Amino acid sequence: MWRLEDYRVVFVAVGLVGVLLFAVPSLALVVHLPGGERFSELWVLGSGHMAEGYPYNVRAGESYQVYVGVGNHLGGSAYYLVQAKLRNWSEALPDGSVPSPVAATGKMRGFVADGQSWEGAVSFGFGGVAFEGNTCRVGVFRVNGVAFQVDKTADLNGTEYAFEVFWELWLYNRSEGMFDYHGRYVALWLNMTAPPE
Repeated sequence: MWRLEDYRVVFVAVGLVGVLLFAVPSLALVVHLPGGERFSELWVLGSGHMAEGYPYNVRAGESYQVYVGVGNHLGGSAYYLVQAKLRNWSEALPDGSVPSPVAATGKMRGFVADGQSWEGAVSFGFGGVAFEGNTCRVGVFRVNGVAFQVDKTADLNGTEYAFEVFWELWLYNRSEGMFDYHGRYVALWLNMTAPPE
């Protein structure tokens, strides 16, 4: 048979467990345990809204569509800027935390809540394309219907005139009041082809 002292120990233990059960939800509001890795995602999908069907052989006067998306896993809402750029073989891509020096053409901005994503259709095309000997010159790069003067050249490499369209991810820095390159980019290589004769 239990003594009165034994009942007292059980009563205190049950009482402490009950207090902890009621206190844990309140403590979660005050104490923030470290979460998992904090990061952002950036992706490009083909015209079928899948990781396939990307344009490759392109020509002037045509329009091509892809989907560019951003995912936020930073632990809070974030304001993003995605910049479209066009380069040839000799121009630099982003390097770690340093963006590419290539001038931005199209830009998209958006707020994304933590754990959420945003995705938008991007159309692009080319104008002012000329082939001279073993060189292809692109004068205009259109992004979502807006024309940008680019004046890019690519020399024939085997059987291709290679250009690369890429999108850089920038994140708004509240303390600085400006966007900082967020260390992520996605790219598509394109082969500029001559119009059919």
